Amino acid sequence: MGASQSNQREQYSSKAENDRAFTSRTFGPSFYSGLTTQCDDGSAPPPPPPLEGGDSSALPPPPPVDGSNDADDSIAKAAQNVSAYTNPGPYEMLAQDSKRLVTLDTYDGFRCDISKQLSPYMVAIHNFWLGTSMMQDGRKSTYAFVCQVADENGLLMARVDPGRGSCDGRVHRAVLGGLAMAKLQLGLSTEGQSDQALAELDFGGMTWTGNLKYGSMGGGLAYGCNYYQAVTPRLSMGGEGMYLSANNMMMSNYTLKYIMPAKTGEEELSIGVPAQPKAPGAVPTESEGSSTIWASFNTMQQQASLSYRRVVTPNRVTLAGSLDFSPMTLESQVVLGAEFKLNRSKLNFTVDGTGHIQSTLETKLGMTQGVPTLSFSADVDHMQDAMKFGYGLNFEG
Repeated sequence: MGASQSNQREQYSSKAENDRAFTSRTFGPSFYSGLTTQCDDGSAPPPPPPLEGGDSSALPPPPPVDGSNDADDSIAKAAQNVSAYTNPGPYEMLAQDSKRLVTLDTYDGFRCDISKQLSPYMVAIHNFWLGTSMMQDGRKSTYAFVCQVADENGLLMARVDPGRGSCDGRVHRAVLGGLAMAKLQLGLSTEGQSDQALAELDFGGMTWTGNLKYGSMGGGLAYGCNYYQAVTPRLSMGGEGMYLSANNMMMSNYTLKYIMPAKTGEEELSIGVPAQPKAPGAVPTESEGSSTIWASFNTMQQQASLSYRRVVTPNRVTLAGSLDFSPMTLESQVVLGAEFKLNRSKLNFTVDGTGHIQSTLETKLGMTQGVPTLSFSADVDHMQDAMKFGYGLNFEG
């Protein structure tokens, strides 16, 4: 019994010596030089941290690195400013956007548009207009052929009207590595009296756009330019000027646009799902129930214009109004408009201060892709006792 206990003690002693030798060879004396068995005040060292999987809820979180929060805040603010101040787009689209719902393209007779996708980049369109009384040259019908080629670098378009003997063309091409867009408009006719050519250059930055024009219009040279700047995330303004040497006429126009934020609770979808929260200062879009105000002044006509658009239900109901008045003669005109979008149809109508009513209706004739579109148009002017009605078809292939 004594011999057995003596053998076990020798085995344990030999194992301990081997472990100390392995530890000394592996870590060396430098590993133990930084370890202490007691604190500076002589007290016992604190207990080791808990193992993985243990209860660490009682431990305080690690302190943040000095300056990390400030850096994150500055990066977030910079990203927010960059996203809020966006390019406002071309100045020409500003007037069209403000008048889109109060200026309808009504017609009489029958219209038919047949478009064919010849390739991923090329489209051919045939336009027919029959039984109309709205042509300025007195014709009752017209036909035009349009061919358009577009890719990521530009646009080529030509429109031929055999009845009028005219050909119109547009060329848009990106230049300077995509930093600018060069445009060329041509209008040619067999008579040659209304021929015109206009070259433009569009350029801009992160918060502004500019345009330069030079060409021949009305039998003389034409010079023009415009500038459009985003002043704040909600406010943008710009101006345009053009000089016609044929009659020494100088035209200028100034416009500003302001987007009002949506009220609390109006950013919910029609199905009752709340909208996603947005960063402070983010600009609402049309689909979020925003309102937009435009104000412009034309120095040549001495006429001011105020336009307002309100998105009542996103992608469903939109209301608009426009007030044009002359500060010199105190003449004014007001137009109210509305747009209603359904699943496969769209209804627009306007009414002005004299009771002039215009309306258009478009509807898809089926549920599949590429089905024809049927449209109706009505124009009723009670003061002039004039009524015009029309319908049309649009085939896309």
